[in-house]
Amino acid sequence: MKKIFVYPLFMCMIFIAPIFGQSVSSLEGVVINENAEPMENVRVHLLNTSFTTETNTSGEFTFSQVPYGSYILAIQKQGFATTSQNIIVDGSTGTIEIELQVKTNRLNDVLVTAQKREEVVQEIPLSITSLSYEAVKARQIQNANDLTAIAPNLYASDPGDRRTVTSIRGIVSTSYDPAVATYIDGVSQFNLDTYITQLFDIERIEVLRGPQGTLYGRNAMGGVINIVTKKPEQGTSIFAEATLGNYDRQRYMAGVRTSLGEKFYFGVAGLYEEREGFYTNEFTGSSYDDQQNFSGNVYLQYIFSPTWNATLNFKHFSAENDGAFPLNMGIEAAFEDPYTLNQNEISTMKDNTFNTSLVIDHKGKNLNFSSQTAYQQNYRYYESPIDADFSPLDALSIINDYGKDWNTVKVATQEFRLSSPGRSDKNLEWTAGTYLFYQESPVKQATHFGEDAALIGSEQTNYSLINTTESTGKGIAFFGQINYRVTDDLGIIAGARYDHEYKKQSVLGEYQLDSDTEPQFEYQPDSTATANFNAFSPKIGLTYDLSEENLIFLTYSRGFRAGGLTPLSTDPSQPALFEFQPEFSNNYELGTKNSFLKNMLIVNATLFYTEVTDVQVPTLILPEGVIVTRNTGSLSSKGLEVELRALLSRGLEFSYNLGFTDASYESLLIAQDGNEVNLQENKQIYTPEVTSMFALQYNSNLGFGNNWNFRVRAEWKYLGEQYFDLANNLRQEPYNLYNGNLGLSYKDVDLMIWGRNIFDTRYISYGYNFGAVHLGNPATYGVTLSFKI
Repeated sequence: MKKIFVYPLFMCMIFIAPIFGQSVSSLEGVVINENAEPMENVRVHLLNTSFTTETNTSGEFTFSQVPYGSYILAIQKQGFATTSQNIIVDGSTGTIEIELQVKTNRLNDVLVTAQKREEVVQEIPLSITSLSYEAVKARQIQNANDLTAIAPNLYASDPGDRRTVTSIRGIVSTSYDPAVATYIDGVSQFNLDTYITQLFDIERIEVLRGPQGTLYGRNAMGGVINIVTKKPEQGTSIFAEATLGNYDRQRYMAGVRTSLGEKFYFGVAGLYEEREGFYTNEFTGSSYDDQQNFSGNVYLQYIFSPTWNATLNFKHFSAENDGAFPLNMGIEAAFEDPYTLNQNEISTMKDNTFNTSLVIDHKGKNLNFSSQTAYQQNYRYYESPIDADFSPLDALSIINDYGKDWNTVKVATQEFRLSSPGRSDKNLEWTAGTYLFYQESPVKQATHFGEDAALIGSEQTNYSLINTTESTGKGIAFFGQINYRVTDDLGIIAGARYDHEYKKQSVLGEYQLDSDTEPQFEYQPDSTATANFNAFSPKIGLTYDLSEENLIFLTYSRGFRAGGLTPLSTDPSQPALFEFQPEFSNNYELGTKNSFLKNMLIVNATLFYTEVTDVQVPTLILPEGVIVTRNTGSLSSKGLEVELRALLSRGLEFSYNLGFTDASYESLLIAQDGNEVNLQENKQIYTPEVTSMFALQYNSNLGFGNNWNFRVRAEWKYLGEQYFDLANNLRQEPYNLYNGNLGLSYKDVDLMIWGRNIFDTRYISYGYNFGAVHLGNPATYGVTLSFKI
């Protein structure tokens, strides 16, 4: 039934675009400032089309051969508020006059690609937060873990190994297959291994809350974090940034973007960062968790014609962490002696991630087409055994340095997407496509029992249990979504996605004494299992425009997280190759978006209710750190979200995000000490009951002229009560974090003094079900100098 429904829907949407000729006309306009003076070098773009230009010295722009229809015109210039305008091209359109205002006098019209097409955020029936380049810089967002509370009900945390575990509205990434999908430049960061957490040279960050299965598919059950980096444009710009801070922090970033003629564009950016660890290891008397990393980003774009272009992108991330997993056993120990541990085995974790993608894009009169081919690879290992008993004992350690043939995750993806053109003459917008992936995950690691293993209950010492798991996965999906305007005020949203996945996994367990060069015997014979999964993700909704500035929407959407097969562990009660099913959710939203006082005040609010069935409950098996997943129980999550932005006076901007989530288990049966325990009504993990962020920012030229700018920003984050284990024993009480910065700039040279967690609040950012916890970062402060030529 599901296949019968989806395939015709997909094919119908592909051919819904008209194939006959279109009437065309020219479009002319002029851009002026608040003093009615013409403005040159202003970027003018018809969204979702290839029509892009800049104004001349008279502030004028012209587009030729524009097909008849309705468009959204976007006008952008640095230092001025981005402005959008709905226009109709029908042959009688006269010269359009557009006034740009400086940013201190008006809030931006925020442009996003959340629905895989360019749109104005206030006109989209989605719960979405978007941060521009300036907002990312002002908030000092430099890592994915800095995203907590920048959007209502968003929580992000580092479990101690540079990965990022994210939750939105109580939907949590609890395994290597996330529940919140992250995209960087349109490429899905497929799992926690291939995820590049370091952020730099950012154009904008979009946070989509609630299931996004229709357009984004697998593992977008909680939402999507869409990260877009800067791309080269006409002309040449050179930029650089240097940061110095406490804990010997150094951060250097530089790059260049240029155009070579009218058809070839090139951009490259690099980042180097290092710091001392926040922790002290009493065993060695030295700092622990020292980090250094390098990130690189290269763009190559070629314009074949006014409507066809190709973009090749390379991203690379390499990191060294001298002391991964800085953990304390228990919350009391963490608070009594913060940032202190005692471990005998010190190892350097090395992490190398490579992402590349090729995008071929066509924006035509009747149809837009995009093809994205991507490849991701991550090689992650410990140079020497890493401590697994978190103590001075020579009891347990993990070994995984078996060469590049092991612990190297590889993922290839392909998406073909068709969509309606930028114009609209039938009040219809649509998107359809197909998505394919292939994944390989060969994992080999040993749990070593050392000289002191008897102290933790082992009958033998000086031996290893070597676990080998070889996994492959592949899948295909078909998707489509339409937005249809029934009347001038009433609209309908309808979409569906069908996913099919196949997984194969082989496991082998071997026993080896330290005195031997080869394993003595197999405690788990070589075994193989396969599994198939299917998911159908519909979406339907209504939108109603109360006015041009006020929108309400009601939507239903279904989300899912992929199923899988459990890996091999040393725990005989947790058999390998156990098949767990996909996790599904039903989400209902009622929201409103409002702009008042000529875009001086924005008020958005959403009520949501989510039901999750076949909940994937993870169990961390020690000492090897393997996650075993089972489907058990159901979860409900309900709450509200409010976003306010206001320009209180010239240069003074206020923003406030509030999220409330009540996420608890309606049923939850887990195995504990050989018995089955009912944890019904327990709270969801990694889900603060409240996320709140209040910010004030003031910008002024201080009377020195337009080349000078002074700014000051203050932030107050409040995180409500949350838990880190299903039994709700690891509890973090509500806490406050305060951030701020002072900045002074002259033309394109900028100096900023900043601080994060200024009052050095102690709090748990991540916890494990066996009792270990990871503290949030202490007070950090520094100075950043940047320039652009």
